[in-house]
Amino acid sequence: MGDFDKIWREHCEDEQTLSEYALAMKNLADNHWTKKCEGEGRIEWCRSVCQEYFLDGGMKRMLGKDEKSATHAMGLNSASVSAQPGGPIPSLVSQPGKMRLLDVGSCFNPFLRFDEFLTVGIDIVPAVESVYKCDFLNLQLQQPLQLAGDAVDAFLRQLHNPIDSLPAQLFHVVVFSLLLSYFPSPYQRWLCCKKAHELLELHGLLLIITPDSSHQNRHALMMRSWRVAVESLGFKRYKYIKYSHMHLIAFRKVSLATTSDLVSRNYPEMLYIPQDFHSNEDEECGDERVQVRSEFEDDQLAWGFTELPDTPYDSDSGESQGSSVPSFHELEDPILLQS
Repeated sequence: MGDFDKIWREHCEDEQTLSEYALAMKNLADNHWTKKCEGEGRIEWCRSVCQEYFLDGGMKRMLGKDEKSATHAMGLNSASVSAQPGGPIPSLVSQPGKMRLLDVGSCFNPFLRFDEFLTVGIDIVPAVESVYKCDFLNLQLQQPLQLAGDAVDAFLRQLHNPIDSLPAQLFHVVVFSLLLSYFPSPYQRWLCCKKAHELLELHGLLLIITPDSSHQNRHALMMRSWRVAVESLGFKRYKYIKYSHMHLIAFRKVSLATTSDLVSRNYPEMLYIPQDFHSNEDEECGDERVQVRSEFEDDQLAWGFTELPDTPYDSDSGESQGSSVPSFHELEDPILLQS
């Protein structure tokens, strides 16, 4: 296991390489993705999910399902339910206010062109002037602002470059587009998700897009592992879809705080990617005999199919699927055991 903090520090200090990378990514987005990925635009997907959730009643429907689930869990009968006053549905985005969106690893600020967003794009080395320089992994969090919505918007419009700190509970949306796999360790990916949870308002959205050109069931177990890890922080999955070359997942923040024992329960290590287990020895041992899966691994593989997306813009009920699948514990993931 390497010193990932040191690796990341040295990486952030190599500004020449990072600048070349940022320009290359912008060129890739401008000249390839927009032309080759018809009908599978990641930015358009993020926009449509936000519109459906905040502006077209998606959040209200999810909160209604949450209330029914909580009522069922408490074993209340219909009479006692009707006697209880219903809580107000929060309105995160006051009309005609904008959705406050933090785009982490923004590069060229693709959300800036949409009027419905008040966008803050950050990157370790921005490709355009509208993106703030910021190392999100080491971003310091401050106490939430006690301000009205229009005053918060004014605060965001007056941010100074570079950004070293931000108040908590500031954004309606946090976007990780092709970000998490950029980090060299699962723990760093998990820290990013934890920081996103703290930066989001209650019921806000975390949108994760991660590359994968395999068929949709190739890494189903990995995506299940990601879901468990992210939901452990106080999220629930809202939508999941697999495009030809990426997974797109929307999580909604359902609690203000997270439990204190997440690291000891191995949740950070669940945000793994296939490259975490890749080494030069793997390439040199390609002629080794194929190992036969155990019965337990067969069960886990079958269970992984429960994470397959059903249809485009597939919505979850907001409830964990743990009750409908075999018992799972993060320490029993056969891939994690190899580490």
